[in-house]
Amino acid sequence: MMHLTEKKKITIMIAIMVGIFFSSINQTIIGVAMPRIIAKLGGMDYFTWMITIYLLTMTVASILVGKLSDIYGRKPFLLAGIGLFTLGAFLSGLSTNIFQLIAFRGITGFGAGIIMSTSFTAIGDLYLPRERARWTGLMSGVFGISSVLGPLMGGYIIDHLNWQWIFWVFLPLGIVAFSMIAVLFPKVPRREGETIDYLGSTFLTITIVSLLLAFSIAGEGVDKYAWTSWQIIGLFVVTVLGLIAFVITESNVKSPVLPLSLFKNDIVTFSNIGLFLLSAGMMGIMIYAPFFIQGVKGISPSGSGYMMMPMSIVMVFATAFAGQLMTKTGKYKGMAITGLTITTIGILMLYFISINTPIYLMILFLCVIGVGLGVSMPVFSLIVQNAVPLKELGVASASSQLFRNLGNTIGIGILGSIMSSTMATRMKESFSVDNSLNFGEHSIEQAAEMGELMNPELLLDEPKLEQFQQQMPAESLPFVNEMIETMRNVFSDALTTTFLAGAIIMLMAVIVTMFIRAIPLVSAKDNKQHMRDAT
Repeated sequence: MMHLTEKKKITIMIAIMVGIFFSSINQTIIGVAMPRIIAKLGGMDYFTWMITIYLLTMTVASILVGKLSDIYGRKPFLLAGIGLFTLGAFLSGLSTNIFQLIAFRGITGFGAGIIMSTSFTAIGDLYLPRERARWTGLMSGVFGISSVLGPLMGGYIIDHLNWQWIFWVFLPLGIVAFSMIAVLFPKVPRREGETIDYLGSTFLTITIVSLLLAFSIAGEGVDKYAWTSWQIIGLFVVTVLGLIAFVITESNVKSPVLPLSLFKNDIVTFSNIGLFLLSAGMMGIMIYAPFFIQGVKGISPSGSGYMMMPMSIVMVFATAFAGQLMTKTGKYKGMAITGLTITTIGILMLYFISINTPIYLMILFLCVIGVGLGVSMPVFSLIVQNAVPLKELGVASASSQLFRNLGNTIGIGILGSIMSSTMATRMKESFSVDNSLNFGEHSIEQAAEMGELMNPELLLDEPKLEQFQQQMPAESLPFVNEMIETMRNVFSDALTTTFLAGAIIMLMAVIVTMFIRAIPLVSAKDNKQHMRDAT
């Protein structure tokens, strides 16, 4: 589609960005509201499944669609993705328990995977890498804008309206995005001589699903299994067998769903590993920062949204700056290393916060992270696209999306396990026989009621916590307040340990990025010169 006029290209890009905004705003609006939704529906122990199932289906969809969109074009998959995402969001608002919400989030994730993979590939259809950098920055800016508006709207809705509107408020935008893609996006003919790799797709799906399930259900808590249990070891065995079968299949089929030759390119390999680590490390912020703000600091979802907003605003400007600079210079490696280093420092700062840390200091640390993420996030997908020929653009972009989603999911598994184990250890220490608060001074009924304070879900629902305190006898309030303070400190220790783990993962991303071989971004001018030289 590079032959289209610039006006037509811009029109198509506007349609794509509307679709991206619809998908991303529906994610960012949920972040600050999720703790309260969990408190309403129950199921704190299943919280990570809501994220896991979304990322799992998103991962499978993104990698399978990559090759298919190379064959059939991007348009039908963009429409299918928006349609599935809209359906999943609508059904999520109808959920009556945590298990229904998990299932419907799976549908939403499948649609999101199609949208994300196909949208970023479509940029490659329209522009060469150097010009693509500007649009990649703008696309990332769309994510930034949604991350500003989402928390604010999510906090307001959860404080003043029924939580269902979190999922429904932007559904009309999905209809607009679907209509714009249907009308504006050109349809391309099917690529001849290509076949669908059903067997490879099956083995790849088995590999991904078993791997992500292993990291999702390993750890401590309800429906969790020890890392050495037969369930987890069995899933890892299935992962290895599926991977072996996938490699054998891809080595013998005509049109592999994920060509192994792609990973012979060291730029693609190191870039995807760096993206994997970046995605894993940043999950500690995107998920657990709102938990700290609401559960430890006792701030409302609206207040949490306001606290996260400066980070998002900084990220938008940093992303726009990164895109423009890459377009101007054609260089990216130094920017990626700098961004990741700043992010590492910012996350490490969060390790030192506590229940007494001033709000302004937390916001400052989050802004540092916003600068680093804004500079580094747009780079990796662009590096991969720049390193492959146009005919492999779809599968190359899908591979980046695959490693991004694997990083997100595995990061959640690892960081969630660290948080759960740290919290369990700290609770044992805080409520051991030697250190236990004296329940014996209260009646059995009062002791049973106050035992509810040991459930961290209560800390995430401030109105319910205040109601609980008001119902207790005046003579019991000092004891209740002491228990709440103890639980907040336990929660704080667990979360800050999680932040430390995220910083270590991000530092690994910095090291890997140093090994990426830098080549100049190809521009339209370079391409024209190449065509003249060829003739």
